[in-house]
Amino acid sequence: MCWGDPAVTRAGLHAPLSEHVAAQLAELFRAFSDANRVRLIAALLAGERSVMDLADEVGISESATSHHMRGLRLMQLVRARKEGRQVFYRLDDDHVAALFTQGLSHVQHG
Repeated sequence: MCWGDPAVTRAGLHAPLSEHVAAQLAELFRAFSDANRVRLIAALLAGERSVMDLADEVGISESATSHHMRGLRLMQLVRARKEGRQVFYRLDDDHVAALFTQGLSHVQHG
């Protein structure tokens, strides 16, 4: 659903959210509730990165990075690709980048 969707207006939804959809949306926003996950998503805005590169950029261990990335993958926010022993991650789709940049714009506004 997006603002261009007939089911959504600026005033709100035409119909109440189902419990299932509300739970999915809450889970999506939970992904953004950790500063390290937010910084990892920000790093992926530039494109695919290895776990080692992400860990270096964010300043956390490779183990912690892998843990966060696994959670983001399960939430379908990132995709993983293995090359030998290395794992590379990228954002799942443009919706993730748009959601992130809208949130960033909101917190930087004013």
